[in-house]
Amino acid sequence: MFLEMIQTLPQVLIDGLTLGAVYAVVALGYTMVYGILQLINFAHGEIFMTGAFIGTALFIFLMGMSWITAIPQILVLIVVLVVTASLTGLMGMGIERVAYRPLRKAPRLIPLITAIGISFILQDVVRFIAELSSGNYIVTGPSLFTEQITLKLSSVSSNFNDASFKSSFIIVLVIAIILMVSLDYFINKTKYGIAMRAVALDRDTASLMSINVNKMISLTFFIGSALGGATGVLFAVQYGTIDPFIGFILGMKAFIAAVLGGIGNIRGAMFGGILLGVLEMFAAANLSLITAGILGAEYKDVFAFAILILVLIFKPEGLLGRPVAEKV
Repeated sequence: MFLEMIQTLPQVLIDGLTLGAVYAVVALGYTMVYGILQLINFAHGEIFMTGAFIGTALFIFLMGMSWITAIPQILVLIVVLVVTASLTGLMGMGIERVAYRPLRKAPRLIPLITAIGISFILQDVVRFIAELSSGNYIVTGPSLFTEQITLKLSSVSSNFNDASFKSSFIIVLVIAIILMVSLDYFINKTKYGIAMRAVALDRDTASLMSINVNKMISLTFFIGSALGGATGVLFAVQYGTIDPFIGFILGMKAFIAAVLGGIGNIRGAMFGGILLGVLEMFAAANLSLITAGILGAEYKDVFAFAILILVLIFKPEGLLGRPVAEKV
């Protein structure tokens, strides 16, 4: 059994890194908003889904133009990423201004319920538009970066099977890493990033130090939503088929990743996303083997939520989080 698990490990790592990178970038949106407002923005998964649909619509529109074939696909992807990230970022700012800001002083349960309501509204709006334009809410995007690459690992060592992946794997992984590193630099090294951290630490004191709190909160929603929308485009490129409900389960898992790494901790969200993706793919590949056929790959979601329960029991602040002393 152990030998079979080792043989599939390279493929598990490739698939896990791809999925984990998506989880990590989406988890950043959750952890940024929580760090400043102590709000779990459950609509963030639907912003990711909306980004996937906007990106796919842009791809279909651009690919319908004859001159676009003269432009490298990577440049087309960058244009779509920038446009989609800008639109979803503005959407996030609008949601914060309309749905969350009036409830900022309300009990925490009320904004949480509002976030859930926003997620259902986004689901139904996107479903309505998709069915109106194409007759089906399940959409298949254009094929990009589909070249199949095979790593001949069996010729190097008999302990490993060959592993294969699409060229989109490299594109998705590299862009996700660039997004995560850029955000880490922005938060820790720039003036606006320091101001955002100050607001997260003490909102009232930050306002006394001439920091525009509302502006920083809007900026947080813009960046988090832009990252979520861009990741939706990467998801559509990697997996091809999307529907209005992909944001729910993926958003929940990204939230698990944020909690796993330490909610409110930027680097913790990155680490938690990568770790969760690898563990989930490991479960999908080996659950049947470990349980002698009792549990199959379809139980990988149970595995993800079981990890969340264990973390909450034994280390509720997350793997990279710090215990917070209660103010009295």
